[in-house]
Amino acid sequence: MKISKLFIALFAMVLMLAACGTDEKATTESTGTKEQPTENKEVAVEENGPVYPMTVSSTTSSQENEEAGTITFEDVTFETMPEKIVVFDYGFLDTLDSLGVEGIAGIAKDSSLPTHLEKYSADEYESIGTLKEPLLEDIAEIGPDVIFISGRQSVYYEQLKEIAPVVFIGTSQDDYWNTFLASVDLAAKMFGKEDEAKEQAAKFDAALEEINTLAGTFDTTLVTMYNEGKLSGFGPNSRFGYIYETYGLKPVTNDIEASDHGSNFGFEAVLEIDPQVLFVIDRTAATDAESNIKADMENEIIKKTEAFKNNRIVYLDGPLWYLSGGGLQSEYAKIQEILAELK
Repeated sequence: MKISKLFIALFAMVLMLAACGTDEKATTESTGTKEQPTENKEVAVEENGPVYPMTVSSTTSSQENEEAGTITFEDVTFETMPEKIVVFDYGFLDTLDSLGVEGIAGIAKDSSLPTHLEKYSADEYESIGTLKEPLLEDIAEIGPDVIFISGRQSVYYEQLKEIAPVVFIGTSQDDYWNTFLASVDLAAKMFGKEDEAKEQAAKFDAALEEINTLAGTFDTTLVTMYNEGKLSGFGPNSRFGYIYETYGLKPVTNDIEASDHGSNFGFEAVLEIDPQVLFVIDRTAATDAESNIKADMENEIIKKTEAFKNNRIVYLDGPLWYLSGGGLQSEYAKIQEILAELK
């Protein structure tokens, strides 16, 4: 499905609700297995920008957390457009940057910023901690109008709510692409950037058409992640399932357990299913550790695979795929990386 059609569908839904004057809250039941993206509500758009008050919903209604159990995200009503923004998620920071949103005051500078977002390491942007450990007192000193979080910070949801309104804009493992689109839609509506979002949609349209055409030339694909000598496998309905579902590459197997960090996958298992194309995401490189990915991957077992013999082992950029996905720039860069490697 082309991205522009999905954007248009989201915009049309919002305009229809505004025209009907509805203020009914949508309810979403959490099944514990799949989270559905929610729509933004009570949003009206004028030629000169968004209309406030505005009530927005998080990209997912709830999230399961190992420490805190089920975390339910509340709808948030803003009386005016937020002018001082704190954002943890690098993907959403990427989207705000791409759309030209102003007012970013604090970011997670103590984790590894993706290369294309390095300008936010400047002193004018306050540090709010790492992706996993917020500096609550420092955030309070900033006095933000909104705090945007994703999965790594969800355990701090209640504490952050005491400082400012919190909106969850993370992607869902089993519905990644649609929750990514929902986060873009949310940013565009809150900050009056619908036109900019539509321009981005047209660019994605062409890229997705190209990668879907290329995908048709390969019969089987496997997505894996390398971490300090160990390998995890990802199938459809996993955090990297959109490589199959949206890009159109055919999975070599559907029998891979879905989890955040993938299913344990030995080199022998790769040889047994023997995909034509083997993608390897370098998680080690994403943590600033020294990576021995090629030496570890290109062992005597992997050398027997069709992917190795035909030079179809594709090493994907670790920081891009593991840390900074979910943004307009990063998602486009992912498509371009695979196109460049497989052409």
